[in-house]
Amino acid sequence: MSRIHPEHARIKTGLSGLLLALCVLPSGAVWAQNAHAGHGGAAGHSPQPAATQMPEMNSSPISVMDHGSMQMQGGTAPANARDPHAYSGGFTLEEGPYALPGPRQLRLADEHTFYGVLADRLERVDNGEGHALTYDTRAWFGRDYNRAVIKAEGDIAEGRLQEASTELLWSHALTTFWNSELGVRYDTGHGPDQGWLALGLSGLAPYWFELDATAYVGDDSQTALTVEGEYELLLTQRWVLQPRVEVTAYGKDDAERGQGRGLASLVAGARLRYEVSRQFAPYVGWEWAAALGNSADQARAEGEATQETRWVAGVRLWF
Repeated sequence: MSRIHPEHARIKTGLSGLLLALCVLPSGAVWAQNAHAGHGGAAGHSPQPAATQMPEMNSSPISVMDHGSMQMQGGTAPANARDPHAYSGGFTLEEGPYALPGPRQLRLADEHTFYGVLADRLERVDNGEGHALTYDTRAWFGRDYNRAVIKAEGDIAEGRLQEASTELLWSHALTTFWNSELGVRYDTGHGPDQGWLALGLSGLAPYWFELDATAYVGDDSQTALTVEGEYELLLTQRWVLQPRVEVTAYGKDDAERGQGRGLASLVAGARLRYEVSRQFAPYVGWEWAAALGNSADQARAEGEATQETRWVAGVRLWF
């Protein structure tokens, strides 16, 4: 028979004691809890057996949780809290005639009606021989896809209206940056008054060029085409340089109104404005205007200059 080394015997004895302690501790804990419950209970009641006590210990944490009463954020917003709709881009949860069926539906931005008035040019023009007041304004009312547009421009000299052009158009969004325009135009001033049907395209071309091209059909089958382009160069956040070019062409000669077939006029210039605010900006600028082709010949025949240089000063505003 082999003999057990005394050191090995001590190790085995220690392990046996540790295992015995691990087995006894849970039973002791249960006995202590039952004994505590027995002392705290009413007189004459003995503690419950461990077999019936353990299930209650495991289930009690779950049974007392009330998820319905939990408040993740709780309370009301402070009085100075930011309005959540102030930066929602037109999205609301209001009910209305344009909301989908059911309460608290989102109303998209294209379901709202907006309006705007822009005076792109309100200026005094000085050509070295005299001065005049010029205006170029537009107003619109409607939604993102369809709206009514009014365009008006003209010259006032010596206290009376020299020339004026007014358009009433229906604008429809074709794409994100382009609108079609259909309507009528009425001109007064040089020669007899004249009415036109108008069909145009306006929008923002690549590289941020603003373009406005309109074709017209007028009295006596006269046709015309006007193309206008602008670009805004931000020198700073308030100083803006705005070059502008406008070209006009006619389909046939009309000496009575000073209209010559082909390219008739070219206006090019630039305005430097300072934006006191986004809605109000005074400016100064320079502009060159010339009559071309048959229109220039008609101007010479009437003793008028075919080109001139203008200095302008005015204000641009919108609301």
